[in-house]
Amino acid sequence: MSSTGAFWKSSIGSKIIMAVTGILLLLFVIGHMIGNLQIFIGPEPLNRYAEFLQGLGELLWVVRIGLLVVFVVHIIVSIKLTLENRKARPVKYKYESTVQATLASRTMIYTGLLVVGFVILHLLHFTMGKLQPEYYHLTDEHQRYDVYSMVIYGFRNGWYSGFYILLMIVLGSHLSHAIRSGLETLGINRPGIQKFGPIVGWAIAIGYIIVPLSVLLGIVTLPAGGN
Repeated sequence: MSSTGAFWKSSIGSKIIMAVTGILLLLFVIGHMIGNLQIFIGPEPLNRYAEFLQGLGELLWVVRIGLLVVFVVHIIVSIKLTLENRKARPVKYKYESTVQATLASRTMIYTGLLVVGFVILHLLHFTMGKLQPEYYHLTDEHQRYDVYSMVIYGFRNGWYSGFYILLMIVLGSHLSHAIRSGLETLGINRPGIQKFGPIVGWAIAIGYIIVPLSVLLGIVTLPAGGN
């Protein structure tokens, strides 16, 4: 067996792959959140940001495909590790000790799968325009893709906003443990690291949640002349 194959099959190797792909995905999640928060500055910055991304052309697709590969690898390895853990302990303990194991750590595989489902839904909605297609081709006064208005129209739907907020809470739970676990896997186990994961994870969740909440509460509205 090659060293690469042995690394992939080993538990340590799989955990390192999980940590590295997780960090790459985390950087994307943070960057995407920062982009979303531009909605509080106004239509011009957000639409200009969207125009910049579209202007990347083929490079944007290279990034998207790269993220997709990282995402798929992360999912496959997480399922592999979960199955290996269950195989190592096929019979559950009669009395499980869950004092030290947090809810987030015990539900990682489930929250992860929910996040996968949400990513697919989110892509269908805001990237492909399959949901609410009537708002997908809106343009602003500069004939740019009007992301600002599309986001507001999208989050005016209470059901979608409620589902989005619920899934962001799930994401916060997932990240709160994943960040801490990934850093420990990479040997970063400093004092206070136990609190770092939950702080960052829930800060990211809040950063995403405040957008639909602000739309529902009327804090963020359409420009003058919008409906």
